[in-house]
Amino acid sequence: MDLAFVQPLYADGASVVSVHLDTSRVTHDADKQIELRWRAARRSLDEQGADEADLAVLDDAVGGAPDLPGPQGEALFASAGRLLGAFTLVEPPVAVGAQVLPVPDPLGVAIDRDHQLPHVVVAVDREGADVEAYPAAAHEPTMRRTFNGSTLHISRVRAGAEAMASFHRRTVNLWTENTEQVADDVRAAVAGVEAAVVLVAGDPKAVGLLREHLAAPRPDVEVVYVEGGRTDTSAREALRASVDAAMHDVRAGRQRAVLERLEAELAGGRALQGIPAVREALAEGRVETLLLAADRSGDPVLFASRRDPRALGTEPAALGGDTAAFSAPAAPLLLRSAVLGGASFTEILPPMRCTDGVAALLRY
Repeated sequence: MDLAFVQPLYADGASVVSVHLDTSRVTHDADKQIELRWRAARRSLDEQGADEADLAVLDDAVGGAPDLPGPQGEALFASAGRLLGAFTLVEPPVAVGAQVLPVPDPLGVAIDRDHQLPHVVVAVDREGADVEAYPAAAHEPTMRRTFNGSTLHISRVRAGAEAMASFHRRTVNLWTENTEQVADDVRAAVAGVEAAVVLVAGDPKAVGLLREHLAAPRPDVEVVYVEGGRTDTSAREALRASVDAAMHDVRAGRQRAVLERLEAELAGGRALQGIPAVREALAEGRVETLLLAADRSGDPVLFASRRDPRALGTEPAALGGDTAAFSAPAAPLLLRSAVLGGASFTEILPPMRCTDGVAALLRY
């Protein structure tokens, strides 16, 4: 996963307040519960010496997505009296996180985004289709196209032999024309969000024709066929449930592939594990993908430089006498080096284990 989306968090050299909150709206008193969680986090930040200007900025920003029901989370970052970033999380954080550090701590955001994929959902029938394009971690589509082609002679009916054959030819032609237009819409939607997967559901005949039209030229993405449709509320609910299940399987498969690659690359000497080896590779700009486990409770403290964001050490002397050297837990510093060094990110999922819960795939 590309980490460029968190790069604006590193614009300032001042300390950063990082907050991860559960902002789920699953109970009637959700707003009150969110307020109580924020109060507790605010007290912790105040005890850590957070600047009042940063806390005031967060007071105004906290609250999640009020119009979005169900489980969710929020990650907020503030520094020097301004909001650096606000992210709605698809999954609530395991625990409230509230820290004041010399650098932001966006690990929760990176993991949440790593669980998401940009995708396109297609519900197709004899009359047309609904095509929706979702960027990674988006709750609503950024593009929605509803196409209803001509419905004239769209249904097959009983008739005389000669008339019936002509009627059916016109029906097939209309279905073909409609699904050709849908295929064009799908390609445009894929390009618009750089989709990794297309999920298709609907009338079996229309799905089959769409499959043919997508074959040439085929979008350079995975195409998955799921249950559901666009005809009524029940069909749309079935579509949403099957899309969620399919996306979970696709994400899990992609993460397994990365971890399988890691195992192979470790055996071949083209990957590293453990904080000492990975921090050295980050400093040298050799890391293609940084991998971290979510549990960072055992992280040591490292030292970092303002002059060279990739340089990390176990003591200030390792940074060449940098008078602006500072210390922080390993994970946010490793992430900083990865972000500013152009590396990507993937979570290390159990049951795979790596030394220190840290690994890296190397650039060739």
